[in-house]
Amino acid sequence: MTDLSKGRILVTGGAGFVGSAIVWELNRRGLTNILITDFLGSDEKWKNLVPLRFADYLEADDFLKKLADSPSLFGNIATVFHLGGCSSTTEKDASYLIRNNFEYTKTLAHFAVDGTRRFVYASSAATYGSIAAGLPETVDLNSLRPLNMYGYSKHLFDLYAARAGMLQRMTGLKYFNVFGPNEDHKGDMRSVVHKAFHQIQETGTASLFKSYRPEFPDGGQRRDFLYVKDAVAATIHLAEHADGGGLYNIGSGEPNTWLSLVTAIFNALSRPPKIQFIEMPEYLREKYQYFTCAHIDKLRSAGFTQKMTPLHDAVYDYVKHYLVPGKHLGDSDS
Repeated sequence: MTDLSKGRILVTGGAGFVGSAIVWELNRRGLTNILITDFLGSDEKWKNLVPLRFADYLEADDFLKKLADSPSLFGNIATVFHLGGCSSTTEKDASYLIRNNFEYTKTLAHFAVDGTRRFVYASSAATYGSIAAGLPETVDLNSLRPLNMYGYSKHLFDLYAARAGMLQRMTGLKYFNVFGPNEDHKGDMRSVVHKAFHQIQETGTASLFKSYRPEFPDGGQRRDFLYVKDAVAATIHLAEHADGGGLYNIGSGEPNTWLSLVTAIFNALSRPPKIQFIEMPEYLREKYQYFTCAHIDKLRSAGFTQKMTPLHDAVYDYVKHYLVPGKHLGDSDS
């Protein structure tokens, strides 16, 4: 078991969606000896940091330079949560994705493993590509065919870590469709809950993509939706307990339809559902996943017994306690 209170904790991407939620959960457990790195840029993800407690902040490129020049500056880091990188599934600049999602992760992985530090990093369910049913972590990595460059950039590091004999000395997390507080800055990569909430507030109607496969009715496409509070609870549990390492699916283990998701938003707002179906952009149609469901037996076998929040309850908490009042994690006791 890893005692996270021993030594400093590094959280890369710590101002981002899942990264800031991890810092929030660490704070809830009394842990504040945290170094956060990120690229704050010109969006407003800095607002995610305001309610959080941490020891220091560095821009990611400054951190990497200091790490290369003077690694002893970071000798007190004992645990690394690597959530930094580009999370856009529609990013077309392959070189950018390789630098941010592959090379950056390699550098941090060697820093952690060579220094016997605990290393937990974000892979992605996008690495599974068109595989839909079950999605066990035991699937041969070399058989996977991601559908977009984002998924491939994540897959590339999983392959590298396995070939280098490092994967069993770290923990990679294949997050499924995570939604919840602190995603306001993500632009088009925001969850459908966030997008639909604002659509409903502005127009009274929510938009969903039409289906282009006969076996799935409009709105009947099914995804494994996971509340961010459950995602970070599982992440921190694995950081403490999954010292054997390897890849883990982080999902709810239950598929839900887009209609169920959006209907839950209307219910949280005490409004009757009003949903319209719109055309999916051509460039997405060949890369769209119609069904995903995480196989989470490995997560459960690692001792994570917490029940995942039912979709309706998760959407209600997000809408009522964060979206309606405009709050971030740490602003609310919910």
